[in-house]
Amino acid sequence: MTRALVIGCGGTIGGAWTIAALAALEDRLGIDVRDFDLLQGTSAGSEIITALQKFSVPDLVAMQEGRSEHPALSRHLAATPASLPRIPFSPPADPSTLWTRRGGHAPLTGIAPRGRGDATWLTELAEAAVGPGAPVPPGVRLVAYEPATGERVAFGAPGTPEATAAEALRASWAIPAWMPPVQIDGRTFVDGGAASTASVDLIAPQDADEIVAVVSMASAPGVRGPGIGGLIEYGALRRPMSHVFWDEVAVARARGQKVTVIAPDGTDLAGLGPNFMARGHRATAFASARRTAPAAVRRGLEEAR
Repeated sequence: MTRALVIGCGGTIGGAWTIAALAALEDRLGIDVRDFDLLQGTSAGSEIITALQKFSVPDLVAMQEGRSEHPALSRHLAATPASLPRIPFSPPADPSTLWTRRGGHAPLTGIAPRGRGDATWLTELAEAAVGPGAPVPPGVRLVAYEPATGERVAFGAPGTPEATAAEALRASWAIPAWMPPVQIDGRTFVDGGAASTASVDLIAPQDADEIVAVVSMASAPGVRGPGIGGLIEYGALRRPMSHVFWDEVAVARARGQKVTVIAPDGTDLAGLGPNFMARGHRATAFASARRTAPAAVRRGLEEAR
């Protein structure tokens, strides 16, 4: 039996919840998630997968709590992007991609402003965890999206462009409006979450018999956070991302793969808040996630099929 751990996108807040969920998963199953046969990440999920090449989940928990003994993790946390994109905005990357046939938020990537953020903090994490100029490690896949073709590319998978771990991470994390697109092998990539929160369907049966998906930006139908902020987040982000995600889960299950989904419910979302990039809310959101994520893990394991 081969197992894949798939971690979805989620920005600053979703990444914090994911680390809490991974800690709860390790505690409940008595495992080290780094022992999965295949690790695939998208955006913040790629950030976590990259960090796990050197650091453990307890190390990442310590980072979130501001007590890390690793200078690289302390610097990484301090460099968390701002809650809002840098202004003035740059012109859209490629308006023609508005007509892509992919679902979710893919049609919007062409009209989104070009991000002006500095991705050095991602390069430094990759170099600390994998090594300067090192390729994507074996058994690791980092998903980015190419708006010009509508293709999701899991760097590290067979047949994909060669890329360093730093390049692949920057591409996977290139959130439209926040971070600039990334050029690899003459192709332009943006955040993989623009097309799919986790790209579960890219894990083929020959890759893994079982998939554990930890997704902060997808939930069961109708699940949303409280208040007007939760309603806006649900309509603008969570509902379309969840629709794509569950379709992909259905594809994997139809191929005979067991898929365990660990996703937030309303209690989780109440603690996370509606802005997935709210840097100033990160510590509070993580503390809340430490309390609520164990229930999400338990629920996911019980419902797995």
